[in-house]
Amino acid sequence: MSTEPAAAEDPGTAAAEGAETPGAEETAPPVPGAETVSEPERASAGPSEPDLDPEAELEPGSEQVPSVEPVGEAVADEGVEASAGSQDSEGSQDSEGSQDSEGSEEAGGGAGDGAAGSGEAPALSEAEAEIAAQRELRERIEQRKASKEGPIEAGTKLSGTAADLLAAVRAVESGEKPVASAFREPEPARRRPAPAPVQEPVRPRPAEAAPAEESVAAVRAVLAEGGAPEALAAPTAAALGEGADEQLRADPWQLLRVGGVRPEQADGFARALLGPACGPDDERRGRAVTVWLLEQAALAGHTALDAAALTAALGQRAVPDPDAAVQSALAEGDALVFQDALEGAETVPVQRSDDERGQEAAGGEETGGAEEPERPVRILIGLERYALAEESLADGLARIINSLPKEDDGAGPRDADWAAAAAQTSGSTAELIRAVGGHGLVLHSGGEAARAEPAALVSAAAALGLRVCAAAHSADGRRRLAQATGMQEAAVTVAGLLSGAQGPGRDADGALALDLLVVLDAQQLDVESAAMLVESLPDGARLVLSGDPATLWSAGPGRVFADLVAARCCPQVVSRTPDPGPIGELTSGIGIGELNQVEAPAKEVVLVPVRDAAEAIHRTVQLVADSVPRAIGVPAEHTQVITPGHGGAAGTRVLNAALKERLNPGPGRFGGFDPGDRVAHVPAPGRTTLGRVVRADAEGLHLECDGDPVLVRRERVEREVRHAWALTAHQAAGLRWPAVVVVLPGDAAQTLTRPWVYTAFSRGERHLSVVQGVEQALPRAVAERLWKDRTTRLRTLLRPQVPSAAS
Repeated sequence: MSTEPAAAEDPGTAAAEGAETPGAEETAPPVPGAETVSEPERASAGPSEPDLDPEAELEPGSEQVPSVEPVGEAVADEGVEASAGSQDSEGSQDSEGSQDSEGSEEAGGGAGDGAAGSGEAPALSEAEAEIAAQRELRERIEQRKASKEGPIEAGTKLSGTAADLLAAVRAVESGEKPVASAFREPEPARRRPAPAPVQEPVRPRPAEAAPAEESVAAVRAVLAEGGAPEALAAPTAAALGEGADEQLRADPWQLLRVGGVRPEQADGFARALLGPACGPDDERRGRAVTVWLLEQAALAGHTALDAAALTAALGQRAVPDPDAAVQSALAEGDALVFQDALEGAETVPVQRSDDERGQEAAGGEETGGAEEPERPVRILIGLERYALAEESLADGLARIINSLPKEDDGAGPRDADWAAAAAQTSGSTAELIRAVGGHGLVLHSGGEAARAEPAALVSAAAALGLRVCAAAHSADGRRRLAQATGMQEAAVTVAGLLSGAQGPGRDADGALALDLLVVLDAQQLDVESAAMLVESLPDGARLVLSGDPATLWSAGPGRVFADLVAARCCPQVVSRTPDPGPIGELTSGIGIGELNQVEAPAKEVVLVPVRDAAEAIHRTVQLVADSVPRAIGVPAEHTQVITPGHGGAAGTRVLNAALKERLNPGPGRFGGFDPGDRVAHVPAPGRTTLGRVVRADAEGLHLECDGDPVLVRRERVEREVRHAWALTAHQAAGLRWPAVVVVLPGDAAQTLTRPWVYTAFSRGERHLSVVQGVEQALPRAVAERLWKDRTTRLRTLLRPQVPSAAS
């Protein structure tokens, strides 16, 4: 085959949805370092289905609202890919849309024809435990917030120095002690070590039980009356809780609280229930669409939305009075409003009228002149869930920064001990150890090879007698971390640590029994997970967040690591350890916006140019099943395919179907799955674990994920399990494989960004093949297209609590 690239196919609707506007396509450049592989055969693939996934971006909606569509065929798994194609490329949840989840034709049907087994309930999975822990954290935050808002009696709710001062004042007033002795500062006491972990670590309560059958039946009747699919009954009952059927009758737009339901579908349902009383100006509709838009913004990574952007999006959704809709949502407590000072904005003089000055003077206020300064603010609207998490995270980070014990308190290693430990290393490793010795919070950034530096820190801290733990985001990351540190017991996953299944457990106060926590791949922390970690650390503990700022941000809302880097509230150590080999050289250049040519003598990097999606699919299957095992020596089960989205002509659905047919053919009787299939289990938003199908029975689909058995109930198979020979970059983030095949079909050109390319290309350890069909869009994305911004409040919340963050 000629190595000259052919013209790319017209972009498909799936990959283009919500994407940034690309430039004009030109001829394809030679791929950096790549040896061009030519395969003689070409096979055509059947036409792919259109992408019907819901949007994660705030896209204009149709003003003509159709009747409700059969969304129950596959209700969205609210989490991982907010939209096929476009959503995975940047700042989006890796969650597939509702209408065409993988295996939807037979999902659940073959997983057992009978009723689910009635045996004992299985033990909580790691994901369920983490979800329960998140719920428990939110309840604690709300209780603390409520206690702050209540009246405080004099002298109550004080502790530490404040309580001592109050006692001293009262002692002097009562004559018990003279002034000199009452206010004499006591000698600093040696800090007692934290109590040992209790035998049974504090674990989150069990996950909520499924809704009662009576409730589901009542909701099913209402849905049938409104023409909605019966498959929505169980998720609707779970989302709305007790009295869900009555809530739907009173407000049909509450159906939008169910994942995967879109405004036009809820409108059709409401029209069927309410008849002529249904209209676009209904206050209930405006309020529900406001909340839905905020949820979609969270799927795209925002913790809040600018008020102007929210009202504009409401207008696009045919809400006649967007401002009234927002005010209604605020009045009902469905959303919160924030006024944050604009960063870097100078105060501006505000001219007061004579009437205003007269009113202020009558009220006893001093005007102090004709003009007074006022700082510009931005008005943000957000959901309480993420607002509380972000506030809790800011409070916890400030506590960690400010609560590091002083050297003279006699607790823990002294400065000389940290200096001696740093002297045994060199470069950025020594710099990291010294920084941790003197600060409560430290940020560390670098590529894959730089992970050795926090691993060395863990070993050094353990040698100094500190209780230390290192957390990764996946079982694969945990294994690599354990190998690097040589301390199997100190390596955990973030989910395992939060659930109590891994790590040192918690002390009597519920805090993690740790002196130092190191979190790798910190760029994947969303605000809720980060808040839970920080909330769990005891006073005086140190926290190190290590991440690669060039990769994709978290699947969940927020950009914690990037916000902390920008806030400059703590020491930042940038690794000087480069990633080795041709792949490391290639990705290092991509990280700074350069798609360089690299030498690949052992075929570490290979380019496979293609003309259309059919050829891309054919070449991908050949690479995985034949070329890579034969030429590189990596078997198919250790080769991972990565593509921009689930939908489109060469998305994960189409590629997985082709790869299954070649690598593990079967009838797919169990919801589209057969024993031996590679699968991705998505039990919660932003959580993807990889595994294989073991068997299926009346209970559901039995998987083996990271060496642990997992049972997915038959009614959840369709929403939680998909094939995984091909993944999106968000699903692959934090994982590594011996060989990776990155597929760039022509319809994905608009979705590519530098972080997406960097993340996808850096997943391979020994080999990277690039199936190139996007022509000049690849170098243009690397050079010009950066992150899609996210609206967050963490920097604003940190500014008044951490002095360095305000500068």
